[in-house]
Amino acid sequence: MTTQPPSGEQPPPLAPPYTQYSYGPYSPEPPATSKATLALVLGIVGLALCPGAASIPAWIIGNEAVKEIDSSGGRLGGRSMAVAGKVTGIIGTALAALGILAIGGIFLFSAILVSSVDDCTGTGDESSFSFHC
Repeated sequence: MTTQPPSGEQPPPLAPPYTQYSYGPYSPEPPATSKATLALVLGIVGLALCPGAASIPAWIIGNEAVKEIDSSGGRLGGRSMAVAGKVTGIIGTALAALGILAIGGIFLFSAILVSSVDDCTGTGDESSFSFHC
């Protein structure tokens, strides 16, 4: 059983029709510069395998790639890869520097320890032994 609106009244409006939004034509990203890719690869290798040897070039090449992409006016892409390579290069360089400082500290500590042991003398025979520093 359907109810009719009283005479002279309009039925309630229906939901508005579905409208499709236009986003414009698809435009692919500009190609990434090879320096950005190289910086990212060197940065990852520098963190994973050889900090310092690959990290410093990653830092330098990543910085150059960011400058190149920024000055291209949108013709080159890969800025995020270049920044990631630069950042991983900085981190790898810092880790390499900390490692070098740690190794230097170990050598310095062992040199101090050995020099203090050199001042010690030991004397003894078959039945007794004495050690004096």
